[in-house]
Amino acid sequence: MSSIRIALSLIASLLLGACATRPVNPPMVQYESRQAMQFQKLERNRGDPQDLVVLAFSGGGTRAAAFSYGVLEALRRTEIVSKSGERTRLLDSVDVITGVSGGSFTALAYGLYGEKLFDIYESSFLKRNVQRELVSRILNPLNWPALSSKGWGRSDLAAELYDEILFKGATFDDLNRANGPTIAVSATELSTGSRLVFLQQTFDVMCAELGPFRLSRAAAASSAVPVVLSPITINNYGGTCGYHEPDWVRQFTDTYKPPRPAGRVLKRLQELREFGDAEKDPYFHLVDGGVSDNLGLRGVLDFIETFEALRAAGKPTPIDNVRRFIIFVVNSVSSPSNQWNTSEDPPGSLDILTKAAGVPIDRYSGESVELLKDINARWTALRELRDSAAFANSKDPMPTYVAHAPNADMYVIDVSFGALKDRAEYDYLNQLPTSFHLPDEAVDRLRAAAGRLIIDSPEFQQMLKDAGARVANEPVSPTPVERAAK
Repeated sequence: MSSIRIALSLIASLLLGACATRPVNPPMVQYESRQAMQFQKLERNRGDPQDLVVLAFSGGGTRAAAFSYGVLEALRRTEIVSKSGERTRLLDSVDVITGVSGGSFTALAYGLYGEKLFDIYESSFLKRNVQRELVSRILNPLNWPALSSKGWGRSDLAAELYDEILFKGATFDDLNRANGPTIAVSATELSTGSRLVFLQQTFDVMCAELGPFRLSRAAAASSAVPVVLSPITINNYGGTCGYHEPDWVRQFTDTYKPPRPAGRVLKRLQELREFGDAEKDPYFHLVDGGVSDNLGLRGVLDFIETFEALRAAGKPTPIDNVRRFIIFVVNSVSSPSNQWNTSEDPPGSLDILTKAAGVPIDRYSGESVELLKDINARWTALRELRDSAAFANSKDPMPTYVAHAPNADMYVIDVSFGALKDRAEYDYLNQLPTSFHLPDEAVDRLRAAAGRLIIDSPEFQQMLKDAGARVANEPVSPTPVERAAK
């Protein structure tokens, strides 16, 4: 009997010791004004100063992580030869990577590790059964007390796993020290549905320090599928550090009536202001970034429309010298076929719930791409109007928004399953589930498809033609996956 008591006491002590404490993000003591226009910190430039190159990684679990990694591999081994004969790897020209959900893992990991990622990512994450390991931890009785701790749930357990296998305790301070492209991953604030982007500019509004925040928790928040995983909770200290909006914001709110392109910008500013009241909202609960932006494009749209609106008002911007916005939309969203319309009986409740959640997200994703194309068409039309004979011969002053039409062209490069020429390959990839485990073959085929899509893209080829550049005849270091695909 005494041995049973000892065993029970030991189990009880283990369970009690397993209670978890939620990591608390630290407050900012005093806000320091950032003078540059950093609405989403997208103006860092690594390659040609006339090019701003953006990669937008969508959500979709391991499917998205592998597909976006394939893009990095393709850009790494593709050299562009300029008119002068200078050769540059495409990957070295990337300025910004946005990511949501599964795509956030690739974005954060590349930002942290750089070239080293190509040695570790496949074994550490892509070809690892992350889903099984996570489920095993959730079902482990020793973790149940922790899962019932205040403010701590399944996503916190997931963050611990991601930290062990991939991020190794790294924080956003480590990410900044890596000095790679700007990495902007996002989650969704549950109560308002607003995007919360893991950039210091967002955390400034909250009077919170982003630097000590672990990358694993950002990835866990960005991929916290509602119901399946719990929200990640963070503290809000808004209103306690003397924060005030940057001077450039007043261009939209105080000094003049903004032109129409600023409409979305004003809406985003209003969302950010809602993060600044700790008395009203002392905590934020973050879920999957795909709920509010499944392509990682809304932040890019906000930035471009900020630039457009400032130009329309005749105001200077830090990127007035940019002549080409090159945006790779890496979209791994799938639409598996079903047989619902062949039966008189409607689908079951779970199928309906899943479809009802996914359809609006997918539709909005497509709309974001079209908005980028609309902006480019508007810029082209304004430049043509500005340079037309009608204004050259007119005595009337040229409207400011016409005179300051952006001189940049935009190339939206579609890297998605729908653009595949091989319909059998499309059917295969489109049926892959959204999970954190895929067969090795699926991972390899996703990576290979990403490379083919870039080279085959008409918009990519048009960009090269307009720039007077070409792809080098011999790609740099083709991977075994690409050799097998050939």
